[in-house]
Amino acid sequence: MNILVLGIGQSLRGDDAAGLEAVRIWQQQYPQSTGRVRVEINELPGLELLDMLEGMDAAVLVDAVMSRAPAGTVIRLEAEELAVFKPDAGFTHGWGAAETLGLGISLFPGLAKCQVTLIGIVGNQFDLGAGIGPEVRKALTKAAAMIEYEVDSWLESGIK
Repeated sequence: MNILVLGIGQSLRGDDAAGLEAVRIWQQQYPQSTGRVRVEINELPGLELLDMLEGMDAAVLVDAVMSRAPAGTVIRLEAEELAVFKPDAGFTHGWGAAETLGLGISLFPGLAKCQVTLIGIVGNQFDLGAGIGPEVRKALTKAAAMIEYEVDSWLESGIK
């Protein structure tokens, strides 16, 4: 089974680095799983996301999101649910995964076989040069555990 774990975010924009850091923590805490999947860290994947998903059976995308929920809330969304996150109210960097996936599936129907899950970490501070806020930092271990749950579930079930 081909599984991608992708940390998305901008390392120099405060809470936007949460997806990157959560994947790094997951790699440290769950080395037995990281060796069984493809792991990528990408600051702004944009349409490159489609290339990353090609040939994958499953993918977990980890990214900071904006929401009315408190900073540090960790959410899990499946591909169909990503549509609720619009560029002006969801992902912290413009053209987001929902739009990219929608375009990709319409242009390349084979991508639809890849089961995509988003682990979103709600942030509230995205200024250039800022660090990850304390509420978001506390949530990174929970996000790493959720990544492990997703990966372990896919590996156990052998979803094709």
